[in-house]
Amino acid sequence: METGKAIAAALLASTLLISLSACQDQGPMEEAGEEIDDAVSDVGDAIDDATDGD
Repeated sequence: METGKAIAAALLASTLLISLSACQDQGPMEEAGEEIDDAVSDVGDAIDDATDGD
């Protein structure tokens, strides 16, 4: 269970960093950052769902 929390915390930190870097008007880079942010969020949700049963 500790590992799941550590992974979730790392994903949250990554999401925040990606979100902050995507705030600038960068055109195509902003769109790519949003796609990465969505992917990281989806992975975090999947980890949360997998660790809820423990």
